[in-house]
Amino acid sequence: MPLMSNDVTIRRARTADVPAVRALLDSYVRQGILLDKATVTLYEDIQEFWVAEQDEDARVVACGALHVMWEDLAEVRTLAVASELHGRGVGHQLLAKLLQTARWLGVRRIFCLTFEVDFFAKHGFVQIGETPVDGDVFGELLRSNDEGVAEFLDLERVKPNTLGNSRMLLQL
Repeated sequence: MPLMSNDVTIRRARTADVPAVRALLDSYVRQGILLDKATVTLYEDIQEFWVAEQDEDARVVACGALHVMWEDLAEVRTLAVASELHGRGVGHQLLAKLLQTARWLGVRRIFCLTFEVDFFAKHGFVQIGETPVDGDVFGELLRSNDEGVAEFLDLERVKPNTLGNSRMLLQL
């Protein structure tokens, strides 16, 4: 019987989930869809992650993170679903939880870099060209050492690593 989205539980990630998150990411990294992250970074950022866990066997089958960048701005990162579950609604359910978390935090704009333009468009994201922050915020964000922030700012130093994905933004 195929897994339906209501056969998973979306929950906060725990450190014990990092090996499963690592395995999910590795398949997308090999395909050139996601940039690789060091395992230590996954542990450091575990509080940003949510996972989808199969109810029948507690296997982690999807993950996603919400990284706050500024007072009203966050990024959806590392959204990955096990390939055998594509098209079953698990990714939509996980993204909905990330957006709910953003609202709870007071974030009003959500950014993502993605190849899955249609998927994110179904949730209201639109493609953008330029960085949607004013000069003062841009200057503050420049102080960040985070590579995702550098991607958001479209800095020249990250362009060799850009996968050719689309920059999208959602106004909550």
